[in-house]
Amino acid sequence: MKFNSEGDLPDSYDIINIQILSNSFNLVKVGRIDPQAKLGEMVILNISTILWNDHFLQVNDSDITQVPISVCSNSCQPGYRKASLQGRPICCHDCVPCSEGEMTNYTDAGECTKCPFDHWSYGERDRCVPKVLEFLSYDEPLGILLVITAVMLSTLTVCILTIFIKYQDTPIIKATNRELSYILLVSLMSCFLCSLVFIGQPSTFSCLLRQTFFIMAFSISISSVLAKTIMVILAFKATRLNSPLRKWLGPAIPRNIVGLCLIVQISICSLWLHRSPPSLMLNTLNHKIIYECNEGQKIFFYVTLGFMSFLAMVSFLAAFLARNLPGSFNEAKLITFSMLVFCSVWISFIPAYLSTSGKYTVAVQIFAILASSAGLLSCIFLPKCYIILLRPEKNRREFLSDRKKKNGSA
Repeated sequence: MKFNSEGDLPDSYDIINIQILSNSFNLVKVGRIDPQAKLGEMVILNISTILWNDHFLQVNDSDITQVPISVCSNSCQPGYRKASLQGRPICCHDCVPCSEGEMTNYTDAGECTKCPFDHWSYGERDRCVPKVLEFLSYDEPLGILLVITAVMLSTLTVCILTIFIKYQDTPIIKATNRELSYILLVSLMSCFLCSLVFIGQPSTFSCLLRQTFFIMAFSISISSVLAKTIMVILAFKATRLNSPLRKWLGPAIPRNIVGLCLIVQISICSLWLHRSPPSLMLNTLNHKIIYECNEGQKIFFYVTLGFMSFLAMVSFLAAFLARNLPGSFNEAKLITFSMLVFCSVWISFIPAYLSTSGKYTVAVQIFAILASSAGLLSCIFLPKCYIILLRPEKNRREFLSDRKKKNGSA
């Protein structure tokens, strides 16, 4: 017998199937092997003539017997990897599905491939797909609703400012300190517009701008309300001609109050930006990447909120104590209601802010900004606009004098 270099017999030979029936024993030729034949014809096999053992016999719809499997394990499909079985031959294995974030895209893979940072494996885990980028977008319904609300409130503020400028020489506007009203209206408009910075894909610059813009705008607003409250009290106490408090009724006091409060907040923000500035952070959660602004050391954020809360509480207490002072255009009652709304919104903001994550945290802060600013605008300025536009007979010096006489006689 001769063998070639590959260890095979150079001659051809037949493939015989032993077929044992009830009354016969036959050797049936079912194929032929010819090493000298051309590629693709070396093995010729007629599977339909083979008689398999009854254990493997299975008739399908075409009435053709099924060929038995000659391996101990089936092939692992894409999305699975082979895991060796202890104590079994190396060709025997289990098919284990790939873990989350891993995939295989070919048959009989030995290991799963980990998806890139910005991709994830879904369903069959036979491919990696890009992760969903999550941030409060201008294109989604929640973002559109907040943008429309902010723009409408800003437009309303501009309209009120226009009314105040047009009727600036009327008694009701003069009595409520025109300069502070203008400052407050401009700062409220800034508060409404600063909420737009929170919408859209965050960046390093927008993260720095978000909180500083928000804090500065609100500090001016609350300090203006505080100055208005103090001026209401001073105006009532200085009604006598020889009162020493009359020298404090000029524009210097409210300007100094607003400037001092603003300097304190600027100092806190400067220290915040120097020690631990806000920065962009990518929070990876399985199938999505959340764009967030890391506030740095949150103690600075809470200190700025605490200082604004302190100003709001002082304004509320002073306005509450002065709410019953006589006067036709006493703003103390209006300021009391506005500060009550402001404090209620921000007290409820803290637990909501801490219990949410991702874009909903941003949405909660935007809602608090819009709601508290709208409370200040509606409580302080809408009643004045009502008198100016719809009840002009009350916006006269004679009406003011009559009310003062009545209050004095009472």
